[in-house]
Amino acid sequence: MKKIAITGATGFVGTNLEKYLKRSYKVRTLSVRYVHDQIFNITDDIIIHLAGKAHDLKKVSNPQEYYESNFELTKQLFDAFIVSKADVFIFMSTVKAVADKIDGVLTEEDLPNPQTHYGIAKRQAEEYILGKEISKEKRVFIIRPCMIHGPGNKGNLNLLYNVVKKRIPYPLAAFQNERSFLGIDNFNFMILKILENKNIASGVYNFADDEVLSTNELVQIISETLNKKNLSLAIPKSIINGIAKFGDLVKFPLNSETIQKLTENYRVSNQNIKNAIGVDKLPNTAQQGLEQTIKSFSKK
Repeated sequence: MKKIAITGATGFVGTNLEKYLKRSYKVRTLSVRYVHDQIFNITDDIIIHLAGKAHDLKKVSNPQEYYESNFELTKQLFDAFIVSKADVFIFMSTVKAVADKIDGVLTEEDLPNPQTHYGIAKRQAEEYILGKEISKEKRVFIIRPCMIHGPGNKGNLNLLYNVVKKRIPYPLAAFQNERSFLGIDNFNFMILKILENKNIASGVYNFADDEVLSTNELVQIISETLNKKNLSLAIPKSIINGIAKFGDLVKFPLNSETIQKLTENYRVSNQNIKNAIGVDKLPNTAQQGLEQTIKSFSKK
């Protein structure tokens, strides 16, 4: 039985992936953190590198932490992989290593232009991996997931969930957008397929659900899942933008950044990974995955 080592296994994604893969593989957690000049000794067959510093929405982190955790640590681990007998290395990057804002649909062919320390550090790790020669017996995958959610992790859905639960009208219904999400079950499924099929070539792959959803549709899904009436309000955009400018001055929750995050487009294509693993559709639709996640919130 193949042996897998997962870094970052105590996090939301790692915990779920470890449980999922244990059905078919011998899985262990590999605790890692950046230390200058450290050398890892890899004895497993497969390395899934999830560990790293997540994007800090509150913007209080030291920028250097991103480069040490997401770039330098990845270099050390990948160097150890190259000289080891392990034959698969999976690095979890992010779509933010390519772009913070997207006009069309993000594909693997788009030229990376990250704008945050988080995205830049992840992109530096990608470039390091892609710049190394590897033997024909090894496969290396860089995966770029969009926002991952699932039972046990509210993430960016927390704000909207609380708005609906507390019966606060969602005021941005006048804005129309399309966003990609990624349910944890679909994430696990794609990772397993990569491991099972040795004919899948090394490369960079976007991870996302098949469908895109608007924030208005997301509010409707949350409302229906909670059996509550959708109280969304289509307040004119000019008024909302005025409130946002005021919010920027007085540090009100409804500010320009919040509105942008809730109303911007961020569509991600998953066609390349589906072609590679040989499926037309992923196991769960975007709505099914979100419903599972939202139902888990109310159980707490």
